[in-house]
Amino acid sequence: MIQTCNLVPRCILQHTFSPHHLLPILLLLLRIWWGSCHPQCLDYKPPFEPRQPLAFCKEYSKFGCCDVEKDEEISGRFYTIMENFDHSGYAACGKYVRSILCQECSPYAAHLYDAEDANTPMRVLPGLCGDYCSDYWRQCRYTLGLLLEDVGNSQQFANLTATIEEDHRRFCEFLVLKDKEYCYPSVLTNAELNANLGLLNEDPEGCLELCLQEVANGLRNPVAMIHADDGTHRFFVAEQLGYVWVYLANGSRIDRPFLNLTKAVLTSPWAGDERGFLCIALHPRFTTVRKAYVYYSVSVKKEERIRISEFTVSVHDDNQLDHSSERTILEVVEPASNHNGGQLLFGHDGYLYIFIGDGGRAGDPFGKFGNSQNKSTLLGKVLRVDVDFNDNGAPYSIPSDNPFLGEKEARPEVYAYGVRNMWRCSIDRGDPVTTEGRGRMFCGDVGQNKYEEIDLIVKGGNYGWRAKEGFSCYDRKLCQNSSLDDVLPIFAYPHKLGKSVTGGYIYRGCQMPNLNGLYIFGDFMSGRLMSLRENVITGEWQYNEICMGRDQTCRFPKLINSYYKYIISFAEDEAGELYFLATGVPSATARGGVIYKIVDPSRRAPPGKCSIKPSPVKIKGKLIHFHPKEEYVINKKPTTTAVPTTTTTTKPTTTKKKTRIVIKKPPMPTRKKPKPPPTTAATRKTTRKTTLPTTTPALKTTTKSVSTTTVKPRTVQMAATTPATTSSTGYRTTSTTADSSRIAKSPTLTTPSTGRHGRPLQYPPSTTSQYFKPQLLTTPSTKLLKQPHMTLISTPYPKAPDHRMTTAWPPYFSQTPLVPSYRLQRPLINTTLLKTQEEKLWLGEKLESAGEGNQVFKRPRGRGRGQGYKRVREGWRLRVGSVRLVSAEGLPDRGRVEIFIRGQWGTVCDDLFTIKSGNVVCRQLGFSNALAVMKRAVLGEADDSVKIFLDDVECEGGERSLLECKRSRVGKHNCSHAEDVGVICG
Repeated sequence: MIQTCNLVPRCILQHTFSPHHLLPILLLLLRIWWGSCHPQCLDYKPPFEPRQPLAFCKEYSKFGCCDVEKDEEISGRFYTIMENFDHSGYAACGKYVRSILCQECSPYAAHLYDAEDANTPMRVLPGLCGDYCSDYWRQCRYTLGLLLEDVGNSQQFANLTATIEEDHRRFCEFLVLKDKEYCYPSVLTNAELNANLGLLNEDPEGCLELCLQEVANGLRNPVAMIHADDGTHRFFVAEQLGYVWVYLANGSRIDRPFLNLTKAVLTSPWAGDERGFLCIALHPRFTTVRKAYVYYSVSVKKEERIRISEFTVSVHDDNQLDHSSERTILEVVEPASNHNGGQLLFGHDGYLYIFIGDGGRAGDPFGKFGNSQNKSTLLGKVLRVDVDFNDNGAPYSIPSDNPFLGEKEARPEVYAYGVRNMWRCSIDRGDPVTTEGRGRMFCGDVGQNKYEEIDLIVKGGNYGWRAKEGFSCYDRKLCQNSSLDDVLPIFAYPHKLGKSVTGGYIYRGCQMPNLNGLYIFGDFMSGRLMSLRENVITGEWQYNEICMGRDQTCRFPKLINSYYKYIISFAEDEAGELYFLATGVPSATARGGVIYKIVDPSRRAPPGKCSIKPSPVKIKGKLIHFHPKEEYVINKKPTTTAVPTTTTTTKPTTTKKKTRIVIKKPPMPTRKKPKPPPTTAATRKTTRKTTLPTTTPALKTTTKSVSTTTVKPRTVQMAATTPATTSSTGYRTTSTTADSSRIAKSPTLTTPSTGRHGRPLQYPPSTTSQYFKPQLLTTPSTKLLKQPHMTLISTPYPKAPDHRMTTAWPPYFSQTPLVPSYRLQRPLINTTLLKTQEEKLWLGEKLESAGEGNQVFKRPRGRGRGQGYKRVREGWRLRVGSVRLVSAEGLPDRGRVEIFIRGQWGTVCDDLFTIKSGNVVCRQLGFSNALAVMKRAVLGEADDSVKIFLDDVECEGGERSLLECKRSRVGKHNCSHAEDVGVICG
């Protein structure tokens, strides 16, 4: 398990050296190997508790880096070394040799071997403390050569070590670790270091530090991820657009979808649209009852509905559903386009649970008490139905113990009521040893104006809406009604932490013991990851924020510490490991979705304990292999410059045979014969290779073809803004708030639209909190990237704007990974500025008037006057649909987009305006393509005398004019000049 490596190049061992060169060479040998190890163990992973107690390095049986096999290997090395000693030497030196060898098992092994930083050298032997080294030199200094002899030729190494074995200063320079806290044996007695050893890491503010592993990417609003529980360990991922994809255990995806309902699903590309394909559940006995159940939005005769359907697996392909087998289980009319609910799951009782929202709009205004408190309607309810044995009869039956089965006017399907819009529920697998908690159902219920809540669903429970929101009263008359008898949430949080809860899971996996029993959930709007842990004595749930571990914490292979902001859903795989699904652009058509696996870097299960062997899957079609896009932490460029190494050139000398010296004190190993070089050294070579990532690439352009450009997360100086009061609204509200400094990286956004749960979608959400700490962040000075809010070209799809989240502190995030201990304060900025003025202030620009500035219209190249002009008797005249770029700086290749319609120039709103639309504009002006699309009037907003002509512009990229693109009717819009779109051409 623990990898050792041959640290001595053969070219060095072929020669001997003069005495004054020995120490530098040995120090060089000590630090020659560069790699990517990280605390705590030398196999690049966290420490663990062995499955069986260790026999040799017993002190590390509780927690360390060795399993029984490694312990036996170290024991063998020890006894091989000690064969060279007589009884007195064995008694005097055995303790030193054993202690030094056993440090590979120490949970601090990476510190002792200087392996915690991928960009610093690793030691050959563990670092000792000064006093301990002095004692070791006086008692057993001649054991050094024996400890190193398996590195290379033992006789030649003996010559190299002979000089420093006689020199106390050089000897300890070679072995002492300068860090007095981590050197051996002081590290064992350091109370501060050992206090929380192996426990879940917390940052100075109490935030739990976790890391992530990228599992899948390029998804369009991934709303659900499930598994079949059939031993294959494949998982099924649903996109809001209506696709469901099958991923195998090795991360590859089958090219043909498991299900394609895109023609039936009602959704739109508008950011925050809650309609669409919302969930899928497989029958709990999927291997024998080959059925799947889906939850999606449909339009029937212009009436919006929720549809629950049943499909059967194709007889020809286990990885496809038979699309002709669809059978409608249930349909519910939706009075509004939001609060659609969207959860299906099977309980441990075998019944299907359906979670439906209250019907939408603000405050559940339907009827006297609202839908949620009305048990005669299915809206605002948790339903429970039996879908077994339904092939020849009704699509479902009612379980005999449903709580309201005999109640007059109550729907028999109702299992619980008084819910607003439960988004993502899960069932606890129970403790893997005691099964405690098994079967509990957790749900996140999205709030109205003030609170989000987590509920435990119980049979017949009333969860209070609309009388209550969280623990507080919403409708005071209903709230004071003594018959309410509502079930209180286990946790509720205010809108200063987030505005749209996404329910999660209780961790019951194998790989990360620390997380067992931890309920992990998130918030769609703020991007927070959060956790709850139950106090089994009091029954209370303790809250802890989850933040991304710093680079040093997550420096393990394949781990990252940033994620896209909009947390859509959580999931668990067949083994019980946890994931969450997020996106950078919350639109059903944007390929910005990523699936992340949650990883605890502080402790792991023993090697081999959690190994799985997936059952084979018969594949029809092709496999699309997974390629991660995020840079691994272990490969990140170091923030400090490594100390340059000095190459010493020496003249080769003739190797002389060492004369054995017999010394009684200190004990000297009595070698009977020189040991041959080890034959297995090559097998112990480590792969500690340092990969330096490329720096943030500059924007490259070409006039011949569209270039693929990747822009790393950037930060800009941002201003806090005064929060605006928001409430749940209807379909596609135009209400929005000013930007706050939660997200520094700027996405390509639509105009303010309804959020996933009926509130205005904000970019980012604007409410400030008592935890908010303004950040002073800088932006690289790149000429073409001076402004925020841009989308750069990618092939074949536009690259999703980078909404990656890093640490969860402070509550409103910067998009560049931050180390929590280095938080810089910035000066206060006037928060009453207009939006465009704010953005200019972020960039350090002077505030200018919002007038047109220099109107620049670049005539197209080519024959005649191009597409923008037509020939008339008076000369050349603009065609309808001609465009121009209006730049305050007079630049011809960038500016606000204006279009000529109805005999005058007007602007274009940035709703749905993408890089493809920008390409149409730039080609019309004679440029090769668009380099970036700038939104929210970043390149200037027009004054009130200029009309807004176009909104909701969606181009395929091949049109000659924006008027040929899909768009709203000319002059019809719901935006202001603060959302004028801009383009940079190249």
